[in-house]
Amino acid sequence: MNQREERIVVETARYRLTGTVRMPAEGYRSRLTDHLNAGEREFLALTDVEVASLDEPARPCTRHDYVALGRRHIVFATSAEEGSPEAS
Repeated sequence: MNQREERIVVETARYRLTGTVRMPAEGYRSRLTDHLNAGEREFLALTDVEVASLDEPARPCTRHDYVALGRRHIVFATSAEEGSPEAS
């Protein structure tokens, strides 16, 4: 199956995570909303992740090679656009 990587921004109640998610290149579950609504998955796997605290904005961001984020904690998710601060 052909897959593509997409950089996304996800927020929980306390954190903003910017990372890369793998999704099918086309067809079923090729959109972020489809991927997030997949009922058989409880976690969203992100790679090359930057985690920022929403409670303490002055706190330095942390970087991780991999994060498994529980879907039930996601409050907001979108594609990271080129040139935005989250995409760098």
